Amino acid sequence: MAFVAATAVIGVLAVKFVKKSSKRYIVAGKSLPLFFIGTMLVSEAVDGNASLGNVSLSASFGFWGGAVIPLGLAICLVLTGAFFGKRFNRMNMITLADFYYRRYGNVTEVMSGTLMSISFIVLVAGNLGASGYILSVVLGIPLIYAMLISTAVVLLYTYFGGLFSCAYTDILHIYLAVVGFWAGFIYFIGPWSPIPGGLETIVANVPGNFMDMSGLYDTANGALINWASIISLGVGDIVALDFMERVFAADGGRTAQKGSYMAAGLTLLILIPTTMMGIIGLTVEPDVVKADPYTLYPIIAIKHMPAVIGILMLVSTISCGMSTANGGTLAIASVLARNMLQRNFVTRFLKREKLTDKQLLLSTRLFVIPMFFTAFGLGYLIPRPGIYLIFAFDIVLAGCVVPLIFGTYWKKSTSSGAVASIVVGSVLRLILFILITNAAPTDPMFAYAGLDTIIPPLVSLPVFILVSLATQKRNPPRHDVVYLIPNDSDVVTGADVKDWVNPIDVRQVDRNGHRGAV
Repeated sequence: MAFVAATAVIGVLAVKFVKKSSKRYIVAGKSLPLFFIGTMLVSEAVDGNASLGNVSLSASFGFWGGAVIPLGLAICLVLTGAFFGKRFNRMNMITLADFYYRRYGNVTEVMSGTLMSISFIVLVAGNLGASGYILSVVLGIPLIYAMLISTAVVLLYTYFGGLFSCAYTDILHIYLAVVGFWAGFIYFIGPWSPIPGGLETIVANVPGNFMDMSGLYDTANGALINWASIISLGVGDIVALDFMERVFAADGGRTAQKGSYMAAGLTLLILIPTTMMGIIGLTVEPDVVKADPYTLYPIIAIKHMPAVIGILMLVSTISCGMSTANGGTLAIASVLARNMLQRNFVTRFLKREKLTDKQLLLSTRLFVIPMFFTAFGLGYLIPRPGIYLIFAFDIVLAGCVVPLIFGTYWKKSTSSGAVASIVVGSVLRLILFILITNAAPTDPMFAYAGLDTIIPPLVSLPVFILVSLATQKRNPPRHDVVYLIPNDSDVVTGADVKDWVNPIDVRQVDRNGHRGAV
C-alpha cells in the first residue's frame, strides 16, 4: 500500500508540468524524450491486464495461449514504429480521432471516436479488475473494495497530472516489473528452486500439448484463437488511443519511432518469464488454476517466492495496471472533450465558439471521472483481465483499422469509404460476437472461435476500397492533410483544415529546414 500511495503522490505532483494547458495535459506538450516514450509504450505489456491475463491464459490453455499477449503487442509496436510513428507525431495531433477528422471529416471522427472510446472502457475495466484481484489477495479484502482503492488512486493522479503523471510513474514501475518477472522465473528454474527437479518437473506436470508448437498450427489446441489474438493485438492495437497518445507526446518523429522499437524489445524480453509463470502454476497451485486462474499470479508471488521478488512483481504490476488505466481513461476523456464536445457538439450542434484552451482542459478532466466509474462497473461485474485486453482491440480492428492504414498511405481513400468500412466491419463483428464469441463450448459455432476476429476486417477492406473508388468525385479525397502541420493554436481550438493559419507542408521543406509556400 505504501508503494501505491507513493505512486499517487508522484502522479499528483506531476500537475506542475501541466501549466494549465490542454495540450500539455493530454500529450505532455509533445516534449517527452526517448527514454520516457519507450518506457511508457511498454506499460501495456506489463500491466495487470497483460500480466494476470498472460498467466491465467497460459495456465488454462498452454504456453501460446498466454504468449500471444506480449507477442501481439510487440508486433504492434514494431508496425507503429515502422509505418506510423514519424508521420503521426509530425501531424501535431492530440487524439487519434483527430486523424479521422482531418482525413475524412466529422462523421467519421464521431464514429471512430465512439468505437475507440468503447474499446478503451473495456481495456481500462480489465486493468482495474486486475489491480483489484492483486490487492484483494494481498490485503485479504473483497474484490470490490480492492478495485475501489485502485480506481480512487488512479482517478486522483489522472485528474491532476494527465499524461505527465503516467510518464513520471512509469519510469520506475516498468523496470521493476521486468526485473521482478525474470527474478521470479529464474528462482523457480534455478538450483534454489522450491520445486524438486526444477524446470524438468514443471514441464513434466503440464499436458503434452501445452508446451509444444501445436498452439500455432493445430486448431484443436487453440491455434485459430491464438492467431486471432495475435492479429487483434498486433494490428488492432495500432488503433490504440493510449499507444498513439504516447506517440504524439514524443519530442519528435524519430523519438516516436525509436521509442516504439525500444518498447517492442522490452515487451519481447518479458514474454518467457510471464508466460512460464502460468505453466509453473500448474505445478505449485493446480487447484487455483481450476478454481480461479485470475488469482494465480498474486498467489504465486505471495506463497511461493522470496518476499523481495514477490513484492517486486506485485507492486510493479499493480502500478503498471494503474498506469494503463491512467493513459486509457485520459485518452477516452480527451476524445470525448475534444472530438465530441468541442468540435461537434459545441461548434456544429450549438453553433457556438470553440472551447478555449482552459475550457478544453477542464472538460477533459471532468470527463475522466465518469469514464473511470464506467470502467470500474464493467470490471467489477465481469472481471476478465487478459480477455478484455484482446477483446478491446477486436472492436477497433473490425471497423477502424482499414480507414486508418489506407487513409495514411492510399491517396484515393474517401470519407464514404471510411464510413462504409466502419459500419460494415463493426456490424459484422457484432453479429459474429452473438453467433461465435458468445457461443457455449457445446455449441457447434464454438469451433469457429477466432474467425469472429479475423473475418470483419477482411470484409471491411474490399468495402472500403470499392466505395472509395466509386465516390472519388462526390467525396474528393483529402490526402494532402497527412503532409500538413498546423500550429499549436489551431490544434488546441480544433480548427477546420481550411481555416489553419500558415500550416507547414512537409513536402516543401528542404533538408536544411527551409520551407516554401503552402
